[in-house]
Amino acid sequence: MTTSSTKRWRPFQYLADFLQDRFVLPTSRLLLLIAVGLPLVMGGFVLGWGYRAFWIYNGLLLIASVVDWITMPRKKDFSIRRILPQQADIGHEFQVEIEIEQQTGRKVPYELTDDLPLSFDESGRLCGVWNRGKSTVVYTTRARERGKYKFSWLYARWQGRLGLWSRQSRFSCEQTIKIYPDLTAVRGYLASLQESLIVDGKKILRRARSGSEFHAIRDYVPDDDPRTINWSASARTRRLMTNQYRPEQGKVVTIVLDCGRLMGVELDNRTRLDISLEAAMTLAAVALKQGDQVALMAYSHEIKLYIPPGRGLAHLHTLVEATYDLKSDFVESDPAKALTYLHRQQKRRSMIALFSDMENYLIEDQLSGYLWRMRRSHLLLLLSLADPLLAGWSQAEVKNSRLAYQKALAQRFRLDRKAFQQKMTGAGIQVLDVPSDQLTLSVVNTYLEIKSREAL
Repeated sequence: MTTSSTKRWRPFQYLADFLQDRFVLPTSRLLLLIAVGLPLVMGGFVLGWGYRAFWIYNGLLLIASVVDWITMPRKKDFSIRRILPQQADIGHEFQVEIEIEQQTGRKVPYELTDDLPLSFDESGRLCGVWNRGKSTVVYTTRARERGKYKFSWLYARWQGRLGLWSRQSRFSCEQTIKIYPDLTAVRGYLASLQESLIVDGKKILRRARSGSEFHAIRDYVPDDDPRTINWSASARTRRLMTNQYRPEQGKVVTIVLDCGRLMGVELDNRTRLDISLEAAMTLAAVALKQGDQVALMAYSHEIKLYIPPGRGLAHLHTLVEATYDLKSDFVESDPAKALTYLHRQQKRRSMIALFSDMENYLIEDQLSGYLWRMRRSHLLLLLSLADPLLAGWSQAEVKNSRLAYQKALAQRFRLDRKAFQQKMTGAGIQVLDVPSDQLTLSVVNTYLEIKSREAL
């Protein structure tokens, strides 16, 4: 019978804890003094009193080291607390504060390192002097991936009174932070007093076109349809008044997110899933603010989550909390299974916005049949991110046979994408294959166009 790995590891675990929590190491000042003492001792040997110089110099260093050890603060003399924000957006910098309270009654030089998760930018060593009482250290970092992350330890080194030795220890400061997708566009739209949204410097306006639902009575302007004049209100106010209509509210928008292998591919230092999720949350915010209901489903080879339709901005918080830590799985996605599940769950007519990759649409043989079946009771919108590498190859200058083959193959793939778009358009299914920086703009504009012409 072999010894368990836990028992074998116990001595090494003790050594690791000792090095991280109770280790004392020399400072650069002590090393410099040792380096300065070498030529002095060698000169003493030349003059004939080398041993005496050796023992005197090293004895003084030893006495100074003992005094430095005795006067060095202990771990219990310090109290360290980290202050983290509860949440932050991916790719956006945020501040982390570290509060230190020391009871030594004097200034203590220190080096501080935070135990950051791997996907966070390193803060480096934080150096300074801890003053008497409370001190605060602030640094900035950012996260490169979404999800929920745990901060565990703070590693600190501090010196004695003479600055010859430093003690190394760690302090337990367990905290968590949620890294959300980039919700800048969502917050900008919700905070705006107008019905507008700024995306990549372009303004999306909710055009006040005619609808079937009565909204308000306002003054007549020359561009209004004379058929909408409210003669009763005009008689009461003695000026022309007109009825204002808007698209009917209370419709259902269903967002479907593909979390398969292809959605984990990076574009501009972000994954396809990150870009799609940001566009989906913006679409949800616009739809909820206009009075519609929003449902959401995520899938890969199986159904990962399903959130039934809900209304109001509180429902947007539910959607964000449910999807901020979605990860792409290293498996092929199954859109047919997702559409079958959605067909059973969503009986009411809705606009289904499917965020996936064009390759999944092309290689799934049975997908067309499911799409044609669902278009009878739902309005389908298929979204995909255009491949910039494919576009570059299709427009590359041909200099040799290798580049000619790449260009021909890239053009063939682009023709397949266009053929699929034309096929779906002929069946009444809209397909958007757009660059990553235009996805949010395109999906919101398409939704507003569908609302304006009462297609739902």
